[in-house]
Amino acid sequence: AAHHARSGAMQRKLYEAGYAAITAPTAYGGRGGEPWMQQAFREEASVRNSHTGFYGSILAMASPALLAYGTEEQKRTHLPGLYAGAVSWCQLFSEPGAGSDLAGLGARADLVGDEFVINGQKVWNSAAMYADMGILLVRTDPDAVKHAGITFLLFDMRQPGVEVRPLIQANGAGHFAEVFLTDARCPVTNVLGEVGGGWAPTRVVMANESAMIGGAAGNRAAKLIQLARLQGRDDEPLVRQQLADVHARELLLSSM
Repeated sequence: AAHHARSGAMQRKLYEAGYAAITAPTAYGGRGGEPWMQQAFREEASVRNSHTGFYGSILAMASPALLAYGTEEQKRTHLPGLYAGAVSWCQLFSEPGAGSDLAGLGARADLVGDEFVINGQKVWNSAAMYADMGILLVRTDPDAVKHAGITFLLFDMRQPGVEVRPLIQANGAGHFAEVFLTDARCPVTNVLGEVGGGWAPTRVVMANESAMIGGAAGNRAAKLIQLARLQGRDDEPLVRQQLADVHARELLLSSM
């Protein structure tokens, strides 16, 4: 909880300084800058204590999907709070029976009037216990073939029918949670994209998630090797072992 609070404070600090959404349109709380500005900021931020934890991660995943598929009202309503860290979001995709095969998800949403009634379970949801909103995948047409029956919702986590249970890992960490949805509600106006067309914005989220994970690795190993050579320590067995470990971890991250 303390880490999440610090991350949120840093997100708000970056937003106030104009660095939280450098390339996003100014109409939605961004800076309207060029991609090279974002890259320059990342390089400078990498050597400073400015990490925003899951605030930065969910922003990198959800913001591009909202920009690409959101209505004007959705973008003006949700993007400023997302950029500013004023509203905490989480990702509600994976299920106990639909992790690697995300298109096989079973959380059900039935249309009643002008809102969906949602029942199901999500798992491995980072920071869900702190979230105000979530990007939620549900099945709205059980008869459609996998991808075709999925709808993407901008979902209010602070409502009856939402139960969040922290998942404590073997090392004592509790960053993940499982979420149980029992007759939870979501208005049709919170559909991102089209009803039954949720796979398109989902692919945007997943592509940016992969890019973010790969970018976390970056080329740190190469820079560390270069530094070791400059210091004349690249022949030391212990240093070489540590460099090999960083290189292996970087390859693993980039392949995810």
